[in-house]
Amino acid sequence: MTLKLYFLRHGQTPYSRANDYCGAMDPDLTPEGQQMAEAFATAYARMPWTAVYVSPMRRTITTAQPLCDRIGIEMHKRDGLREIHYGEWEGMPPEEVNAKFHDDYVRWLADPGWNAPTGGERGVDIAHRSSEVLEEIEQTHTDGNVLVVSHKATIRIMVCGLLGIDVGRFRDRIAAPVASLSIVEYGPHGPLLLALAERSHLGEDLRQLPGT
Repeated sequence: MTLKLYFLRHGQTPYSRANDYCGAMDPDLTPEGQQMAEAFATAYARMPWTAVYVSPMRRTITTAQPLCDRIGIEMHKRDGLREIHYGEWEGMPPEEVNAKFHDDYVRWLADPGWNAPTGGERGVDIAHRSSEVLEEIEQTHTDGNVLVVSHKATIRIMVCGLLGIDVGRFRDRIAAPVASLSIVEYGPHGPLLLALAERSHLGEDLRQLPGT
């Protein structure tokens, strides 16, 4: 076998449902988000998993828990998989951020790799800390299926890094809706994207929910 990474974004939270910025805040899943976690576990419980790595946030742990319970595997929590820290933007919708922090917001939209939300993290900072986790996984597991449960921006940045895409384009090039799965295989020519933002494990009612 070769090493395959399965990047799963956590299920719906109140903030993803409202499309508000939520990074360092630690909400739990909505009831619909819990259904998303259960749906993933149902669809993927029969797959042979080598390991599960998660961000140490409630929304990611709760998303990974149903699968871990079904297959009897322990999750490894890593700070490097946390979401971007949105600083003073935490809990705000984009419209409010634009009104209160217009200049910072425009700079961040233009290049979130090198510009941070007011008081928050740059994309390059997230790329650095998350790449350390990916290096650990690659060194520890030479093959098999490894689940990585993380967050919207962090997953997009990790996928950009693996595929050689400028981290400053993570918002423009990579999609990661709630409970979506992206798969990268380590092949003879490097990381190969097999699936992006796949959500077929969710029922139609869950796929059609509002929010990001």
